[in-house]
Amino acid sequence: MATQVTAAARRGTAFLQIAIALQTLTIFLQAVSAGLLLTSSYGEMLHSVGARVMYGASMVYVLAAVLAWKPGGGSPRPIWYASGFLALASLQVVLGIAHVPSVHLPLGVLMFGLSVLALAPAVRSGTGPTGAK
Repeated sequence: MATQVTAAARRGTAFLQIAIALQTLTIFLQAVSAGLLLTSSYGEMLHSVGARVMYGASMVYVLAAVLAWKPGGGSPRPIWYASGFLALASLQVVLGIAHVPSVHLPLGVLMFGLSVLALAPAVRSGTGPTGAK
């Protein structure tokens, strides 16, 4: 029984790490597409599609946090982080649609920084934001 719980915890933690990495990558790609938005004719389309992918990655992060917590036996703390990112992503989408770059751009930078901070412990020690393996 303990072996099954340990295996579920490892799978949950691995999925959580992948979800954080995916979210971080999609936010970075949004910064790249924002630059293209200013310099090319196809930048707007890339940024629009990227926004949907980034929002989906934030939803996957919430799902991964729940799966790492409940079946995996981990801490519920990543659920709060993931829910916070989803709320920020929702606000980011609304601000982008409303064309409010004075808040949209700094919020994107903040989201990228927070996502890197969530990813760093996972990469460095093989743990997620909870500090538990």
